Amino acid sequence: MGVEITRFLRLVDALPESEHRELDKYTAFAVRGKGFGYLWPRTGTVGLKQTLSEQAALVAERPEVFEEQFTAGGYGWVVVRLDGIELDELSELVLEAWRLSAPEELLGALPTPAALAGA
Repeated sequence: MGVEITRFLRLVDALPESEHRELDKYTAFAVRGKGFGYLWPRTGTVGLKQTLSEQAALVAERPEVFEEQFTAGGYGWVVVRLDGIELDELSELVLEAWRLSAPEELLGALPTPAALAGA
């Protein structure tokens, strides 16, 4: 069980127009300048943009894997422990985070979670 950081990065790289920005202690991910995720290698965690209802559901269901990060602009960001999640579930969450930030014209190129996991 669990997803390695290199595998998580392959998921993000498979998304259309995904951008990386390396900062001192983390990497930020965006699509056309709108953020959808973060990676903290030191802790093996990622932060992903989700709807408020999804944020609440994830944290309530498995607090050992998910924790509330913050809310902003009507979205809830959730911290995901990579060692506690399966690839297929992480693929769905990454795809949703990207979709919530991507401009509408890119949504037609949206891969399925299974295709993303296979990237």
